[in-house]
Amino acid sequence: EAREILKGLLGHIADDNILINQPFYCDYGKQISVGKRFFANFNFTVLDEARVTIGDDCFIGPNVSIYTACHSTDPVERNSRREWAEPVTIGNNVWIGGSVTILPGVTIGDNVTIGAGSVVTKDIPSNSIAVGNPCKVVKTIFSIF
Repeated sequence: EAREILKGLLGHIADDNILINQPFYCDYGKQISVGKRFFANFNFTVLDEARVTIGDDCFIGPNVSIYTACHSTDPVERNSRREWAEPVTIGNNVWIGGSVTILPGVTIGDNVTIGAGSVVTKDIPSNSIAVGNPCKVVKTIFSIF
């Protein structure tokens, strides 16, 4: 029953082998696309004003937030309530540790691990381990993929 609800809520689900532990929060749902064998742990939050695309074999830890909504840093412009959105893309074979925040406009490549508690403010290239606030690559992975 939960999978049927997710199929109606999310924009695209690649297969039935997905699991999103509750609670799960999103703005629209239809802007979210997930690949095969997707898993998200408790308290997954996605502000999907823009497209959020997540590849195959991705694992999301608890308390992860993905934001696409943007607001001005200029107080006068911000008080006008002007808002825009920038998409987030996450590649295949990505593990995002608990309590990670991914900011608007970020692309995370394939075969990436993002360490727990990181704040991802810029793109992370494929085959990387990245950690911190702001999140930075600390190791490149050379695998047999």
